[in-house]
Order: sequence, then C-alpha cells, then structure tokens
Amino acid sequence: RQSRTKTPLATMQLKALTSAALLAGAQAFVAPGASKPALALRAEEVEAAPVEVAPVAEAAPEAEVVAPVAEVAAVAPEPVLTTPSVRSTRAPPRAWDIALDMPAGISAPFGYFDPAGLGKKVTEKRAKYFRECELKHGRVAMLAAFGFPIAEHFHPLFGGNIDVPSYVAYQQTPLQTFWPVVLLYVGIVEIFSVFTFENPFGKGGFWTLKDDRVPGDFGWDPMDMYPTDPAGRVEMQTKELNNGRVAMIAVAGMVAQELVTGAKLF
Repeated sequence: RQSRTKTPLATMQLKALTSAALLAGAQAFVAPGASKPALALRAEEVEAAPVEVAPVAEAAPEAEVVAPVAEVAAVAPEPVLTTPSVRSTRAPPRAWDIALDMPAGISAPFGYFDPAGLGKKVTEKRAKYFRECELKHGRVAMLAAFGFPIAEHFHPLFGGNIDVPSYVAYQQTPLQTFWPVVLLYVGIVEIFSVFTFENPFGKGGFWTLKDDRVPGDFGWDPMDMYPTDPAGRVEMQTKELNNGRVAMIAVAGMVAQELVTGAKLF
C-alpha cells in the first residue's frame, strides 16, 4: 500500500521537474526584448503612442534646415585661378570721343554740329585743336557781325571820307596807316596763342596744343560771368559756340550779299 502511494507522488514530482526544465530551456532561446508579457507590451504601446507623434512633427523642420547645410558642406569650393589665362569680365576702355568728352556745343536741333565731318575719327589733340579754331573764328565773326553793318553808316576813321560797302572798305584806306594798325592788333591777340601750343620741333609737331590746355580759355573774364560749377560752364561754353557759329554764317551771308548787289546792306 505504501508502494502504491509513493509511486504516484514520485511520478508527479518527476513531471514537475521535467516541466521546469523544459520551461527553463525555452526561456534560454527567447530574445531579451521578447521576455515581457504581451499585456505589458500592449500597455507600453498605448502609453507611448501619444509621445511618438509630437517628436516626429517637430523633427521634420530640423531635417529640412540641416539638410541644405550638409549639402553645402559636402560641395568642395571651386579653385581660384591666378594664371594669366583668366579673362577679365570688365569692358575695355572706350576710345576718346569728341561728342562725349567735350560736350560743350552739343544742343538741339543739330546735336553735335559738324557738317564737314572734321571731328570724326580724330585724336584727342586734333579735336581740341579744331575746337580752339572754332572758338577763335566764332569770336572774330561775332565782332565782325556787329561791326560790319555799323561801319557802313558810322565811319569816323581816316577822316570820315570812306563811304563804301564794308566788303571793299579796306581797299579805300591808306596802306601806310591802315595795315600797320591791323598787324599790331592781330599780333597782340595771336601772341597769347603761341604759348598754348607744344614746341613745333618737338615730338608733338606743328599745331599740337599742350595737354593742360583748355580750348579757348585765355583766363580773360573782366565781368566775372564764367560759372564755377561744371554744368554751368558747359552751358556757357555752348552758348558761346552757338553764337559764334551763327555769327560765322551771318558774316558770310553779309559779304555774299554785298558781292552780288555791290551795295551796302542798308
């Protein structure tokens, strides 16, 4: 009887030991993260679900900002060439232009007044020489346009006996008294022009103005009418040039009229 009682008890103990051994062996092959019960995993997922959404939404802008910085850092800087093969992007300097570098005299309706085309494709020194000549002839023409008609009606010189058209008045004067006065007057005026030119036997050659010469400027301004600002000076020079051009045309017309008619203007 005792053997029957011990046999079932020993059998139960053996089964318990076998089950414990099998359970221990099964846990040895399970990953550490999977050792938690399923209920615990579900509880952690429920608690962590609200927390996972917020970081993802905030991390997206950071990825957009950091990505370009990483791309810029990854791009290697381009090498700077210092050899003569590098071409400059600056425009080459333009040639000297009389219409741009000497704006005086450019006005409506003709703009740049050069009917004979003398100022086209010339050097700076040659263009300044032409401007010097234009100013000198214009000033003489303005005096002539004023004196030409007046001398025909008011002629006190040489005894007042010369009463002829102005274009032949010089032929009626005594050579001994008229021409010396003319030559003296012309010499006084022209002597100042001699010093405005370079040495004709030097590198400049004949009819070359000095580099610092301003065409037509003799420093003679007794009434102090010459402006001090650049814009005012260009305006004053333009007025003088335009009046000189009109005077040259006017004197030419007066002489032509008297040559054709043989009589005085008025």
